[in-house]
Amino acid sequence: MEALLGFDLDLWDYLTFLTLMLCVVALIATWLFLAGLPGRIALARKHPEAEAVKYLGYAGLLPTVYPWMQALIWAFKPTDIVDIRRFPREEAIETDKEIARLRGTPDSAREAVKESTQESVADAQAIHLAKAVVQGSEEGKS
Repeated sequence: MEALLGFDLDLWDYLTFLTLMLCVVALIATWLFLAGLPGRIALARKHPEAEAVKYLGYAGLLPTVYPWMQALIWAFKPTDIVDIRRFPREEAIETDKEIARLRGTPDSAREAVKESTQESVADAQAIHLAKAVVQGSEEGKS
């Protein structure tokens, strides 16, 4: 080994290599923690686009910091959804299903989804009944 390096490796050299390796591992762990932070925040806040925020957080620290900052801001965006295609309760059910899938715990959300689904069916029946009453009153006027 001496002929290859020109000097003998002793205990201090090996401790230096170990310290450098630990620094590299700590740097990678810190990078992974920071990259996943927007996704964890979005999941905790039950963000409807939590998966997209998570992916943007990981991809955002690769080239520059700007996309990661955008993901962090997006994770804190208010999550009140106004969607004319679904009622708010149905949107909440879909968001809960997606969050449960991302967390990997679909069993814990099944009961809440089942209860919300029953309420959603009741809402749909009430709307159908209201439409029938309106149509009946319009026919009576004709």
